[in-house]
Amino acid sequence: MQAANVFISTADPASLPEGPGRARVAVKDLLDVEGMVTTGGGRILPSVPAARDAAVVARVRAAGAVFVGKTHLDEFAFDVTGDNAHYGPLAHPLDPARIPGGSSGGSAVAVALGLCDWAIGTDTAGSVRIPAALCGLAGVKPTAGLVPTAGVFPLSRTLDTVGPIARDVATAARALRTMADLPSCPPPARPPRLAVPAGWVDGLDDAAARMWEAVSAGLPEIPFPAWERFMGPFQHIVYAEAAAQHKRWLDTRPGDYGPGTLANLRAGLAVGAVDYLAALSERTRLAGEVDRALDGVDALLLPATCCVAPLRTDGDVRERLGRFTSPFSVTGHPAVVVPAPDPGPLPLGVQLVSRRGSDASLLQVAEHLERAWQRD
Repeated sequence: MQAANVFISTADPASLPEGPGRARVAVKDLLDVEGMVTTGGGRILPSVPAARDAAVVARVRAAGAVFVGKTHLDEFAFDVTGDNAHYGPLAHPLDPARIPGGSSGGSAVAVALGLCDWAIGTDTAGSVRIPAALCGLAGVKPTAGLVPTAGVFPLSRTLDTVGPIARDVATAARALRTMADLPSCPPPARPPRLAVPAGWVDGLDDAAARMWEAVSAGLPEIPFPAWERFMGPFQHIVYAEAAAQHKRWLDTRPGDYGPGTLANLRAGLAVGAVDYLAALSERTRLAGEVDRALDGVDALLLPATCCVAPLRTDGDVRERLGRFTSPFSVTGHPAVVVPAPDPGPLPLGVQLVSRRGSDASLLQVAEHLERAWQRD
């Protein structure tokens, strides 16, 4: 595919320090990078270079990384398709007629095309995990709060997380260790205990169904809160918090938003305080229920998406892409997408979820599965 719209802006090659072993990192254009303008994928924010790095960018820079550019995203991260009314559509790296997913689609495509070693994305509903899965990459949504969000333009302050996208889990794990202070975790002494949430997996396309049958064979099902219960709290929290963030511009500059983003933000204005507060309470209840359901399990296994990368003409695919990812954004649990084994013409991903704060051990489980699938 053409790489022209992967980057919203690129670093000056003359400013890039050289040195062996220095990771080339791309940054979603929702995070501040000193000396570069942060657009958020929109036309609202001031066209003024950032005075300082976002906290996580500063950590990565201190570790010796070289930043190669700011990547394409859905406007203000409020979608999962990779289409942007201001900067154009983003094409899938294997088939330009298909979408790569979003909102961190530019970060995923940059990795898939070899334009960087790994990339930073944000994930509020699956925005790291969805494009990672559709592009055949590894992606990590850490436990909420593990990676600092200072200097990241918010979509939902409650649910926003920052995580890496890489070609494989080992690289993603190294990236997350650079981005956050992960506790040490000894190698597992036994194979991981995996399970599937009862009643969750249906509505898959043919390719996803074949993949899921192969990777889930023999795994036990465990009782789990129905996935539909997570949708109401997710929508009320994200839409209300996004609308609050943009309220001053919605009042004064509505014409500067793309139509889809404007509709989403206006829907957020209609969320009442009672519904918003009830959603926060339900979020707490659901998080506790998920913790209890995961007792005795090292990781929950799920498809990352219901389908391979959709055609751009497929209409509204948001539910098919985000059904399995947004619940764990609501609860704050860590999740890792591993490229599925034996991919067909288009890749798919498998999502692993574990208890809050168990990011290091979850990544070890993900690496274990990736190695096992590569040997088979």
